[in-house]
Amino acid sequence: MPDESTKRPRVAVIMGEEHWRAQFTPELRRRLSEAANLTAPVQVNSLSDPALAGQLADIEFLITGWGAMPLSSDALDKMPRLRGLLHSAGSVRGLVTSDFWERGITVSTSADLNADPVAEFTLASIIMAGKKAPFLAAELRAEAAKDPRSAAGPGRMGNARRTIGIVGFSRIGRRVLHLVRQTLHETTCLVVDPFADRREVAEAGAHLVSMEEMLARADILTLHAPLLPSTRHMIGARELSSLADGAIIINTARGALIDEEALEGELVSGRLSAILDVTEPEPLPPTSPLYGLTNVFITPHIAGALGTETQRMASAALDELERLSSGQPLERELTRQQYEVSA
Repeated sequence: MPDESTKRPRVAVIMGEEHWRAQFTPELRRRLSEAANLTAPVQVNSLSDPALAGQLADIEFLITGWGAMPLSSDALDKMPRLRGLLHSAGSVRGLVTSDFWERGITVSTSADLNADPVAEFTLASIIMAGKKAPFLAAELRAEAAKDPRSAAGPGRMGNARRTIGIVGFSRIGRRVLHLVRQTLHETTCLVVDPFADRREVAEAGAHLVSMEEMLARADILTLHAPLLPSTRHMIGARELSSLADGAIIINTARGALIDEEALEGELVSGRLSAILDVTEPEPLPPTSPLYGLTNVFITPHIAGALGTETQRMASAALDELERLSSGQPLERELTRQQYEVSA
């Protein structure tokens, strides 16, 4: 009688050990073992791990996550039976190449679930920025005996009748727009994205405009574009100088979307304020003047999925494995075209 495990697809888990422990709860590991014939060891962070050497030729699916080493063409050559990669984290950029699609290997990603916490964090940042809460709190710590509201700096306060500029009508950009429209009243939302459809943006409750118009009108500018050669430093000295005095920049996307040197100059002057979850470089050097500015609020890249949020992403990857194994269509497939313009 054939071993039941041989009927299940051969699967390897490629991710960092700490992420494996945090994401895959005992219940999720049980699901994985029931759905797959697992390699031994189950989890490694690289296909070059000697422990996998004699097993690569049989692997049909990879489950990947944070901490996984890039998957080269040479590695794919050693896995002739590989049918799919199921990513339990955010972006697959830097992990896979176009070689996957050229070989007919299906790629699925849970990045859509990473968009929710980023959008929620961004909404919270927008609301707090409207009240200047992070900046006033810093002023209060600096001068406890003084009413910090008298040092609020340029720009209006409050969240009514504000103009929010959203750069990138991406997964996250769309969610941010949706949350803003649901939460804040009398708010005008502007979108900049060369690939966005004007009608679709309008139906979502925003106006598709040029970068020049957005910069001239935005009280708060929030970035949600992918980091591509064409978007690196898309917000430079000229763009920053076009923002009104007191405008606030929120970056939960990629630090390199902004020219850090130009941004530093504007922030040191006090003309602009910023909430930065990402920077260039990341982290900033200890000598960066931004750490000492009360008009800058820096968080250590925490907007994306953390803790319990990542477990949803692991569960989604297992859902995809079960669909593939039973011949059902995927729900989170990433096409080559999507990959080329995604973060």
